[in-house]
Amino acid sequence: MRTTNKAGRPSGGRRPAGRPATGRAGAKRSGRPSATRSEGPRRGATRSAGTRGAARSTAAPRTGAPKRSFAERPARAIKRTKGDFERVRSQIEEREVTKAPMKVRAQAYTPKPRQPKVKGEEGVRLNKFIANSGLCSRREADQYIIEGLVSVNGQVVTELGTKVFQNDVVKVEDKVIKGEEKVYILMNKPKNCVTTTDDPQARKTVIDLIAGKCSQRVYPVGRLDRDTTGVLLLTNDGDLTERLTHPSYNKKKIYQVFLDKNLTQKDFEKILKGVHLDDGMINADALSYIDGDHSQVGIEIHSGRNRIVRRIFESLGYKVVKLDRVYFAGLTKKSLRRGQWRFLTDKELAMLMMGSYE
Repeated sequence: MRTTNKAGRPSGGRRPAGRPATGRAGAKRSGRPSATRSEGPRRGATRSAGTRGAARSTAAPRTGAPKRSFAERPARAIKRTKGDFERVRSQIEEREVTKAPMKVRAQAYTPKPRQPKVKGEEGVRLNKFIANSGLCSRREADQYIIEGLVSVNGQVVTELGTKVFQNDVVKVEDKVIKGEEKVYILMNKPKNCVTTTDDPQARKTVIDLIAGKCSQRVYPVGRLDRDTTGVLLLTNDGDLTERLTHPSYNKKKIYQVFLDKNLTQKDFEKILKGVHLDDGMINADALSYIDGDHSQVGIEIHSGRNRIVRRIFESLGYKVVKLDRVYFAGLTKKSLRRGQWRFLTDKELAMLMMGSYE
């Protein structure tokens, strides 16, 4: 029995004749492919052949397609619930509560003072810094440090070998000291004058010659015998002193020697080849007579042994009556009378610093 619905269409049984079948069943019966499967193979496509399904099927594949920028994307409305707003409000309140104790704790914390240091500065040993100030010697400075009388940036330092830098505040017995300016003095040393800063026998020293005219504490570079005259350098630059006096650097020295008798040609050649002394073999780099007088010779030597020139001639039976150093590390005594001194020129100082001399 066939029934009809409100629209008057049959509600069950067979489909009226002449009406095309749709869906899978219809496709099987009619032998034609289903419109929804052919036109909308992707999930979400409408069963009917709609424009959206057709556009998707004919569009270019996504692989390699340019991405849209953020500005080209359509704006989307962000939905916020009441719970979201409450959650954000509670987070803000928690930050406000924890802000005060963190601020108080930051104010109470005092970081340790960083040691000031100029870029590229290596620092200088504390005892050397104190000695360069003219206060005392390095040994005395070490004693001050051990006894706890030295402070750096307000902190007492008792460890030897501590280095200080340009911006450090150094105090000795609560008195601020400063590293002195480097001084370089060229002197024509006179006779009967010792090359020391202090003589226990109360003899005249080279420091006495500049007393009251140089506020810095300087010392002679190397030694000359009491009776030896000539070129002498005085400074408070320890690094330069090391380079000029250490045996490994072999700095050139030229002496004018006055002998008690003429130097024979045989002994002349011996000195050039080498003579035997108590501390080993030694030879002159150059030797020449002065103005044809064989009792006066000029000798060039690099050795820094003690009294080396006098010992060379004494080993051959000669007595040195007078000895004058006329050249040392590129410096001469030109325009300086005996006992006079002057500060080095910028050109002479640059020559010493660069080592552009023999």
